[in-house]
Amino acid sequence: MAIDAPSVNETYRQMQAKLSKLVPDVELRIKAELVYEINRRKKERGAIILGHNYMEPALYHTVPDVVGDSLELSRRAAATDCDPIIFCGVRFMAETAKILNPTKTVLLPAKVAGCSLAASLTAQDVRGLKAKFPGVPVVSYINTYADVKAESDIICTSGNAVRVVQSLKSDTIIFLPDKYLASNVAKETGKKIIFPQRGESPQPGDSTMVGWNGVCEVHEQFTVEDISNIRKQFPEVVVVTHPECSPEVVAASDFSASTSRMVSFVKESKAPHFLILTECSMADNIIAENPDKDVLRLCSVRCPHMNEITLEDTLNALVNNEQVIDVPEEIRSRAKRSLDAMLAVP
Repeated sequence: MAIDAPSVNETYRQMQAKLSKLVPDVELRIKAELVYEINRRKKERGAIILGHNYMEPALYHTVPDVVGDSLELSRRAAATDCDPIIFCGVRFMAETAKILNPTKTVLLPAKVAGCSLAASLTAQDVRGLKAKFPGVPVVSYINTYADVKAESDIICTSGNAVRVVQSLKSDTIIFLPDKYLASNVAKETGKKIIFPQRGESPQPGDSTMVGWNGVCEVHEQFTVEDISNIRKQFPEVVVVTHPECSPEVVAASDFSASTSRMVSFVKESKAPHFLILTECSMADNIIAENPDKDVLRLCSVRCPHMNEITLEDTLNALVNNEQVIDVPEEIRSRAKRSLDAMLAVP
C-alpha cells in the first residue's frame, strides 16, 4: 500500500499513461478525482481493496491493493489484518471474504452484484443431491453463495478444480453448479459426467462426475463459430478461453485456464495475436498491462453483475460503510470448513 497518495493531477497522469487507449480522456479526468479520494480515504481508514480481474480498467488499475482471480483473492482475504475489506467483485466473493475473516468488516460496493451461476443452485438442491448419492463428496465451485458452501465438502476455483477433484481420490464426485466447468474437469480427470433430471436417481457407474445445469451468462455466449471466424481473419491468432465456456469452445481454443493463468499466458507468450474469450473487461485489463501485445478487441460480452461495481460506489462504501456483508455464524462456520479444505490443497 502506498505511503503517500499522489495528487489528483499525478493520479490523472498515471491513469493516462496506462489507460489512454482504453478510456476517453474526459472520463479519465473525472475518474482521477474519484481515484484520488478513494486512495486517500483508504489510507485514513486502514482499509484494503480487493479487485477481481473483471473490474473495468479505470478501477482495476488504480484503487485495488490486490488484484487476481477468486483463489488469489480468497487467500488474501483470509490473511489480511486490514479493516475494512472492500471487495470489488460480486456478492459471493464478498461473502467468501467474510467467511474466511469474520472479525473484519467486509463491504461490497454495490446493492446487488449477483451472479447467474450462483443463483442456479440452492442449499436445498445440494441436500437433495446428497440424499440421492449418499456418501459422495460434494465439490462446489466458489461461484456459489454461502449456504451452498455450507452444504459442500470442499470448494474449488477454475484455477484449482482439477487438483481439488484429484485430491478427493473418490470414484464418484458431485461437482456443482457449472455444467461446462464440470464437463471440462471431467474430461481432464478421466471421468464421465451425468446430469440427473429432477425426480431421477440414477446409479453412477465407474469414475463418474454428477453435474448440475448451471451456467455463466457471459461464458455460455461464446461459440465455436466465433473462434472459426476469427481464425479466418487472423490465422496465427492464439485463442485463450475460460473453462466456464462450453467443452466445444475449450476444445477449439489454444489455451484454457483461470483468469490469472490467462494473464500469465498472454504475458509470457510470443504469439502475434490473442483472442481472449471471457468477460471483456479482463481483455482490456490485459491490454493495459501488455501494451506490446496485440489483443484483439472483439469481445463485447460484459458481465452485468461485475459492471455494478463502480468507482463512485467504491468511494461510497468507504465513506458510508455500504454494503456490509454478513453471514450467519451457523452457515459461516460450515462454509469455512469447505473453504479451508480447498485452501489446504497444494
